[in-house]
Amino acid sequence: MLHRGITVPHTYPLSQIMAACKRLMAAIASARLMMIHTRSALGVCGVQGYLPHMTNTPAPDTPDQTSWKIIAYGNKAMIEAALIAHEDAFDWDHDIILSGCEVDKSRPDDWQLEAWLPRRPTKADKAAIAALFADGAPPLAAEALPDTDWITLSQEGLAPIRAGRFWIHTPDHAASDDATLRNFCVPASRAFGTGHHETTAGCLHMLSYMRAQGVLARNIADIGTGTGLLAFAGLHLWPRAYATASDIDDACVGVVEYNAVSNGVKLGAGAGELTMVVADGMADPLLTARGPYDLLIANILAGPLIALAPDFARALIPGGSLLLAGLLETQEEQVRAACRRAGLRLARRMVSGDWSILWLRKRAAAGNRASQMGILPEWSRKW
Repeated sequence: MLHRGITVPHTYPLSQIMAACKRLMAAIASARLMMIHTRSALGVCGVQGYLPHMTNTPAPDTPDQTSWKIIAYGNKAMIEAALIAHEDAFDWDHDIILSGCEVDKSRPDDWQLEAWLPRRPTKADKAAIAALFADGAPPLAAEALPDTDWITLSQEGLAPIRAGRFWIHTPDHAASDDATLRNFCVPASRAFGTGHHETTAGCLHMLSYMRAQGVLARNIADIGTGTGLLAFAGLHLWPRAYATASDIDDACVGVVEYNAVSNGVKLGAGAGELTMVVADGMADPLLTARGPYDLLIANILAGPLIALAPDFARALIPGGSLLLAGLLETQEEQVRAACRRAGLRLARRMVSGDWSILWLRKRAAAGNRASQMGILPEWSRKW
């Protein structure tokens, strides 16, 4: 499944950008879990980040908080064009979350656009969705979604995966008996990142590759950690490293600590231990004090990756490694250009589905210039 990320005006503070991204992550993750059980063949949806409990129980003082979905069918080009138009809609209501996917993998040109709403769609909601179609909108069908325990259902639908040196499974599935693999049991929870999304699995593959290439990591930070899985993987590959996991959402703290204990990952501030911190990007005294780092991991979204590129570069030692994910392949050029302006060079890239996974290294001596989404000069996108 293809998902287009939020685009926001470059004058917004980074905290607002990250907050908007969190709202996107929550609804897309919810959509993903629901679609696992409503279609037999579809692509993968979701991004690393915050995943709230997915029950639709109304609050005591709210008469109706039932979630709704609007569906429009069209060919691939039509749906992708609508998703791109959504990126450019700066005044978009971020309570309306869009995703696009194939209707059936056997018919790759037949796509559907889905809009997820926390309320009954209004005329204005439908008009905003229809306006994304430049040549006229197809029919829009709306339906209320049932009250369902999506967390339980999602665990039934997530088979174990092998990614690099790792075997990732939920509690409903057994660990691997392959002695060459490190097992991690990650239940579906309020923090997204069970390893099943292509960005997370791609990071696990790339981390394994980096270790095989002789990369040494003595100080690791995972920014936007979610469940903590990528930080755990880093500590397995470099067991004497200091490790810090951060997320903008304090709901992740308990999730990371639970997952660490259940997977035998030590919590603490010493070598071979993991420290968890709530932080907005790199703006936290503890993240600063524990730096500089020789490995930074950030599996978030393209917009924050562009905005944070200078901060990442400043936090790395010369020659240090930066692993980026959460960006679509179509967004890669802008992310790479922003990293180049910040003094980072590409070491290797891989593509996992529609998503790019980038390993970059900090140049020994280079300038560090900030970039803003959508305004990079054309020549800088072609390096």
